[in-house]
Formats: sequence, structure tokens, C-alpha cells
Amino acid sequence: MTIYFVVKWIHVLSSVVLVGTGFGTAFYMFFANRSGSLEAQAVVSRLVVRADWWFTTPAVLVQPASGLYLAHLAGWPLTTPWLALSIGLYVVTGALWLPVVWLQLRMAAMASTARAGSGELPARYWRYARCWEALGYPAFVAMLAVFYLMVAKPM
Repeated sequence: MTIYFVVKWIHVLSSVVLVGTGFGTAFYMFFANRSGSLEAQAVVSRLVVRADWWFTTPAVLVQPASGLYLAHLAGWPLTTPWLALSIGLYVVTGALWLPVVWLQLRMAAMASTARAGSGELPARYWRYARCWEALGYPAFVAMLAVFYLMVAKPM
């Protein structure tokens, strides 16, 4: 087994964790927000934040490290078109993801406070939820494009 194979396996595994966790948590948050159940929103938003810290964040760090090392091992310059586009899309995704994390933290806190107190989410929660979705869609599409580029490596 070569170092290239091991790093590639780590890179592929972390990409699956990154996109899979992102899609899975977004799915549950999206539907919890439409459920009408404050209890569901409080629990799901808390777990989405936890999943981001436990799974998404490590994968976000492993992806560029393993990807850049793979490029080095394969002898691909970072200016290779598919690689440069992948890196650019990854940066765009990160720029969209950081505010999403902030929104998720605020939404989880608001849902927890509402559950413990008034039993009603503030209007700000719903504004944040709309922003969360608006940022999430292009981030997900960008990551799908990165997946394509990672696999197809079009010249």
C-alpha cells in the first residue's frame, strides 16, 4: 500500500463525511423547522451544532490538507484547471459555511431558550432560518461540483 493510496483513502473518506454530514444535518434541520414542534427544533438544532463540531469541522480541515498533499504526490500544479477550480469552490463553500455555523449556534440557543421559557420562537429565529437555507443551497451545489472535479479531473 502506497502513501498516495492511504492519503487518497483519507481524502475520499473525509469528503464523504463532510458532504454527508452537511446534507444529513441540513435535511433534519430543514424538516424540524417545518414540523411545528419546538421540541424537535430545539433537539435537532443542538445536535446539528454538535455534528458540525464533531464531524464537519475535522473533515473541513482534513480535506485541504489531504488534497494538497495528493496534488503534491501526483505532481499536479495547483494551477491545473480542475484543481484550481476545486480549490476556489472549496473556499467559496467555506465562506458560506462559516456564517451558517454562526446561524446554527444562534438558532440552537433561541430554540433552547424558547423551549425553557415562552414556548415560542422569536421572529429572528425564522430570519436566521431563511438565511441558513439561502447560504446552504449554493454551498451544497459547490461541494457537488468539487466532488465531480475530484472524480472526473477534467483536463
